[in-house]
Amino acid sequence: MTEQDSAAASSLAGRFLIAMPHMGDKRFARTVVFLCAHGQEGAMGLVVNKEADNISFDDLLEQLDIKESTITALPVHNGGPVETGRGFVLHSRDYFKEGSIKVTDTVAMTATVDILRSIAGGGGPRKRLLALGYAGWAQGQLESEIQDNGWLIADADDDILFSFDLEQKWTRAMENLGVDPAALSGTAGRA
Repeated sequence: MTEQDSAAASSLAGRFLIAMPHMGDKRFARTVVFLCAHGQEGAMGLVVNKEADNISFDDLLEQLDIKESTITALPVHNGGPVETGRGFVLHSRDYFKEGSIKVTDTVAMTATVDILRSIAGGGGPRKRLLALGYAGWAQGQLESEIQDNGWLIADADDDILFSFDLEQKWTRAMENLGVDPAALSGTAGRA
């Protein structure tokens, strides 16, 4: 196995990070993060269960001067505290254009205005999640937070990822792991 193969095998891209109940950083309390990239340089993901404050899809289209829209309501998520004015769309792979990045076999990410035009016009991907901002970790930072018992790692579930029931995503992700949040300890163990 080459070094590149080993790095790809240990990547957490395409998986969920589920905040532990005792998460100290209030910005990430009870969050589910879908990791879009993870490697030696760090990690990048989108919070998928928090709605953005003070902006609707219509507001966003107006800011981008997209006049025609057949979509009446698409939640705008708070993707994380980094570059909160930058937009990302996680979506099903039935839409894959220039600028789209494959994250998993079923999920891609696109950060172009073209995808918003397509969605507004009634096209675009069948499943989609729009987020402003992202969560980012420097080299080794995420691994340290996981080791310090800040996050649980889980296989991503597209039904949870694209669900409109934001309040239940964290609970459902925990249940998919077979974990009762009340039984979790805030203390990390060491062997």
